[in-house]
Amino acid sequence: MKGPALEQVGSPQDQAGNPTQMPGHMRPSLITLVAFALMAFGAVFVFSASAGLNQGLAIGHQGLRQLLLLPVAIIIMVLVSKVDYKVFAIDRPLLRSATSYILVASSILLILVLVPGIGIERNAARRWLFVGLGPLGLSFQPSELGKWAVIFLVVAASHRFGFRLHSLSRHLLPLLAICGVIIGLILIEDFGTAAFIALAVLVVLIPAGARWGHLALLASAGALVFGLALVTAPYRVQRLVAFTQPDRWAQSVGYQADQSLIAIASGGILGKGLGNGVSKYGHLPEDTTDFVFAVIAEELGLVGALAVIALFAAFIWLGLQTSLATKEPFGRLLAFAITAAIGLQAVLNIGVVTVVLPTKGIPLPFISGGGTSLLVSAAVAGVLLNIAGKAHVRQV
Repeated sequence: MKGPALEQVGSPQDQAGNPTQMPGHMRPSLITLVAFALMAFGAVFVFSASAGLNQGLAIGHQGLRQLLLLPVAIIIMVLVSKVDYKVFAIDRPLLRSATSYILVASSILLILVLVPGIGIERNAARRWLFVGLGPLGLSFQPSELGKWAVIFLVVAASHRFGFRLHSLSRHLLPLLAICGVIIGLILIEDFGTAAFIALAVLVVLIPAGARWGHLALLASAGALVFGLALVTAPYRVQRLVAFTQPDRWAQSVGYQADQSLIAIASGGILGKGLGNGVSKYGHLPEDTTDFVFAVIAEELGLVGALAVIALFAAFIWLGLQTSLATKEPFGRLLAFAITAAIGLQAVLNIGVVTVVLPTKGIPLPFISGGGTSLLVSAAVAGVLLNIAGKAHVRQV
């Protein structure tokens, strides 16, 4: 069942002499600790950043909501960690695979969100559904579920094909046609998330056994599609131009990027202190969501920013160690895919906030404000925990 790309990784026994290999029993606990630390960071700084919203402490207060969702996210992570990750495989009848249900559910939700009167429009984009839970009404973003539905599908299909994705017509194209439907639905209203999913799929296909020539062809086709989507939307072109000429556009299209840099620079080494930042008072747009990292850098300085980066680096390292230690092929690729997607998303978000990349709305996993992102990220971390736990059991 292992393809050439997977065979190169090596089994836990092959790496017994590797000093970087950690004891297997420690890995699940450390993943839990790192994920909790990231979520706690997020809850605290979304609460701090939301001080500028002037909502009081009503139940609808964004920061209070994030704090209330933190224990829910932890419970979800723990519960999902008890579910055998193999339920996501599709080497069984489709109706017995959890991936099939997630794929269908996300497709339906992504269609519903486009329907006027059902989907909620914010900032000229219709990306949310409203879920009423008494006084704690929540908005749900189907693209977050769709993102993971596509990634899990790629892993499950690769496993079903025996990690031999050599045929473009029999393997890759049917798989990517299904992925393309989900990505296309997301692309209608959310260019950034759709582009991220496409990039994540390419990354996962590398160890899944796809040919490099096919990957180059797919990358070229994807670049053409997203390039057309970019140039046909004037505001996207303006953002790209503003990225190349930041000083000229600092008070218009480049305002958000400019204010992000001001917030980061004003934090210095040690920051202004928790709660003492000023960028959240109407200066920095999306300070509780996509640009919360700038608030962290302002209030905790370079030290706090590096602490967040170190936590993500630890998560990535632990996830890759889990993938290396997992002998079962599906679990190995799934652990890699989860780790790569979360790591890539964190890198892209921090790159945007620090203006290394053009401005685009991509949340920081576990940290950015938003119930959907937090709860779905927690659930995915739970899947990684289950894989890590089973990898340890097999080594004992």
